[in-house]
Amino acid sequence: MGYSRRRKATEQTLVQTIVVLIRNTTWRCGKVEKSIVRHLYKRHKNFGKPGVSMRDIMQNLNFTGAKKDECIDAIKRLEKRNIVKILPL
Repeated sequence: MGYSRRRKATEQTLVQTIVVLIRNTTWRCGKVEKSIVRHLYKRHKNFGKPGVSMRDIMQNLNFTGAKKDECIDAIKRLEKRNIVKILPL
């Protein structure tokens, strides 16, 4: 019971974060990572804000259900590879 509550709390705090694109590279990335980087690049390309909320990414790329967890994991992998930066809101 405690684990699921803790996981849900950390997932909600991750959803309330801003993702900023550092480098526009998708070398050795999967399908989900490429779509996230492409979305961030298109938003920033037209002189938009460099940061996009994680909720906005999930809504625009139609991630629902189990795909949400996959999207969060993909963003964490992108941060680990220094492609994006996750900033708390």
